Amino acid sequence: MDQLKRFIYGICPMSDSDWIFFSSKLQKEKLKKGTTLLKAGEVENHLYFISKGIVRLLIPGSENDVTFGFVFTNEFVTGYDSFLTQQPSKYQIETLTNVEVWKISKTDLEQVYNNTKTGNIIGRKMAENMFLIKSKRELSLLNKTAEERYLDLFTERPNVLEQIPLKYIASYIGITPQALSRIRKRIT
Repeated sequence: MDQLKRFIYGICPMSDSDWIFFSSKLQKEKLKKGTTLLKAGEVENHLYFISKGIVRLLIPGSENDVTFGFVFTNEFVTGYDSFLTQQPSKYQIETLTNVEVWKISKTDLEQVYNNTKTGNIIGRKMAENMFLIKSKRELSLLNKTAEERYLDLFTERPNVLEQIPLKYIASYIGITPQALSRIRKRIT
């Protein structure tokens, strides 16, 4: 939990009483590789802080899944649109490695917002960060070539290339595994 505390304090320091209230609402879970955190069609009721591991966000397909996000250690993950609207999710979240998370329910998070001085500030800053990540990805898909997207990913998150199967990376940058293989041969 110290890892999460350092992360939160990096966003906005909390008073001891606020931290005690917030941390009392958290539950730790250890999940095996391949565990589904959120299934398409289910309503998201939790926010997760990943203290160890990697998860991916995907749209399940009849032939191939479409990967549209990766989330790593020291980051939050949730089906945010479903979490906010309480409507069924159109996508899934699954673990790519063994994962350890701290989770908080929507109800408990609302209590944190209502009963702490800094909960709303932290929530707003995390929502802003999620928006910036989403916006950057959308602009990249619209304005950059597959090779540029691959190079950006390599530069910004080299750990992705070491820890995530190439088929998921290909899907993430919007190309086939064969096209990714050609790009990799060309740039190495």
